[in-house]
Amino acid sequence: MAAQNGKDLLIKLDMTDTGVFETIAGLRATRLSFNAESVDVTSLESTGGWRELLGGAGVKSASISGSGVFKDASTDERARQIFFDNEVPNFQVIVPEFGVVEGPFMITSIEYAGSHNGEATYELSMASAGELTFTAL
Repeated sequence: MAAQNGKDLLIKLDMTDTGVFETIAGLRATRLSFNAESVDVTSLESTGGWRELLGGAGVKSASISGSGVFKDASTDERARQIFFDNEVPNFQVIVPEFGVVEGPFMITSIEYAGSHNGEATYELSMASAGELTFTAL
């Protein structure tokens, strides 16, 4: 597989809770992380004293983060409202040449910044809040 363009990794937000997704405006950098909690079942009988893990028993989670230029677009307004109303809408993350991850996420932080001679920027972080689906492209 050839190298992929980073700008093609998109975070999309369900704007109306009806499955209408729009790319969050102004993003320059995005990140998607998956995690699986391990459950240690090591005992005195573990071969050679090696740690043993119980497959399929831990909690799975995902996190999304992004940063970019603040544009005050409709997606910015929707993200702010989601945060202040403590909503858990569906998001999509498009990973080019890989697939689409979709499911409920909670926006856990939004940060705005700006300097005297630069543009206004923002960063946001989200945590999975339910089952996620993956659809291969």
